Order: sequence, then C-alpha cells, then structure tokens
Amino acid sequence: GGSGGVVYFADDDNTYDLAIFEEMRHTTGVSVWSVGLVGAVRVEGPLVRQGSVVGWRTAWRKDRKFPMDMAGFAVAADAFVNDAELRFSRSTPIGHLETSIIERVVSEEGELEPLPRAAAAEAAGDANGELLPVLVWHTQTAVPDVSKEEKLKAVPRIEV
Repeated sequence: GGSGGVVYFADDDNTYDLAIFEEMRHTTGVSVWSVGLVGAVRVEGPLVRQGSVVGWRTAWRKDRKFPMDMAGFAVAADAFVNDAELRFSRSTPIGHLETSIIERVVSEEGELEPLPRAAAAEAAGDANGELLPVLVWHTQTAVPDVSKEEKLKAVPRIEV
C-alpha cells in the first residue's frame, strides 16, 4: 500500500543536482541530506556513520532536535495522509519548522534516511560521522555568507 510519493519543500533560490530527486523517491519516512551555502557556512547537514545519522554539522540554532535547512529533507507522502496534524503551524518558532514536521514522523536521528544512499552506506568516518556529498545548494542572487564557517572545527571537503 501507500502512495509511494514524497513531499519536498523546493525553493526557487536553490540549485539542485537532479540526482537528489531520484534519491528522495525511495523515502519511506524522512530522508535527509547536506545543503551547501546555508546557515552562514559552506555546508550543513547530517553527519553519517555506517548508513546512520549520528550528528549534525550546523552553526545556526544547534539547540534544534533536527538542526537542518528546509531544503535538506523529504517526507514520505503517506506520513501526511496518515497524520492529520502533520502540518506547519504559525506558532512554531523561527528555525523550528523543519523539526516540527520531522519529529512527527521519526523520534530520533537514527530513524532518518541519509542521502545519497551509496555514500551513506560507505560513510565510515570517526565516531562523529562524516558529511555526504552536497546535492542541493542555496544559490541566492547574492554573495554567499560563510561568516560562521571558521567557528566549526572541521573544514568539509566538498566540490562546488
């Protein structure tokens, strides 16, 4: 059963590698991935070890349960069909919209589905995990703000 579809909040100020759409098609709960040029850093997203999310690389609002950008996740459409309360609320604090949706579908980061799948399965990294390839970038028509990059210890190896 189920629709087999996904819900993704795409935006006109992003640039997409078409591979992300193929990857997200197979989402069964919530899939997550890295986003480039967001949150005043070069890349933010889930840290993955052996196919599982083990942490987050972010410099903004680290107190969030799922500290990620709206462009960095997709939800199985069935989740919306099966939960009438799964929706955005105007009372949700700024920066917590993503978490408000995700936490209604999964309860912990180990349940998230990191993308791209092949890279996630191969992610060895140390105990802190590693970033996966970036398939979505915030490419606004402005100079990117990476002013918080220096506050994060590791410099990501990404191809831009």
